[in-house]
Amino acid sequence: MSPSPLPAPRTGPVVPDRFAGRTALVTGASRGIGLGIARRLLSEGASVVITARGQEGLDEAVAELGAPDRVLAVAGKADDEDHQREVVARAEEAFGPVDLLVNNTGINPVFGRTIDVDLAAARKITEVNALGTLAWTQKVYHSGLGERGGAVVNVASIAGLAPSPGIGWYGATKALVMRLTQELAVEVGPSVRVNAVAPGVVKTRFAEALYTGREEQMSAALPAGRLGVPDDIAGPVSFLLSDDAHWITGQTIVVDGGAHIVGAGLQG
Repeated sequence: MSPSPLPAPRTGPVVPDRFAGRTALVTGASRGIGLGIARRLLSEGASVVITARGQEGLDEAVAELGAPDRVLAVAGKADDEDHQREVVARAEEAFGPVDLLVNNTGINPVFGRTIDVDLAAARKITEVNALGTLAWTQKVYHSGLGERGGAVVNVASIAGLAPSPGIGWYGATKALVMRLTQELAVEVGPSVRVNAVAPGVVKTRFAEALYTGREEQMSAALPAGRLGVPDDIAGPVSFLLSDDAHWITGQTIVVDGGAHIVGAGLQG
């Protein structure tokens, strides 16, 4: 008997003008989850600033988004403070002060046992994933977000919820992102809300090594019956940024097709 086809992803309804008149900044948004989030916020009325390391990828993203008058792309290293300051300044010049921040940038250039991880690589992962999240939030907050009010969403991972063999240090930095989310929520409320999402395995280039050749096996282990796609993360992020979530702060929403509750984790 041939296996049952994987269920098709479905996306929730777009809420037109939900973010009309607001400026959103999404880091690491030339592709994958970040691009999916940028697309959703743009479709719901925001002007969107996207960042990534490579200008070519950003140019392709702007073309794909299809609204050049409401999209600004600025290339640079996510952990470079000069780049962070430039992006915030250019966002304000183009569209007005940043109201909504999505800290999506994350890297994981190593795979293997944490006990053997190269310390230089571990430092770089920490700088980008954890300290970068703090630094971007600081830049936006001190640009006046604290006075104006707004919302921040940090993209963590279910790798930060439990041991994740092979990507343990990445998971540790994402656990730090979730803890940082709580701390910031306490410090910057009530004018600014800070939440996080913890995705499971999402079908992006970043996660290819986790699911290539194993998608059906991993999908069968999930209550939702399939792996994620970027739109699965974009919807919850949009909700957390919106006024519908005005009484939610300091929370991490797990978006993983049920992987964590059945112990599937990142190993399928």
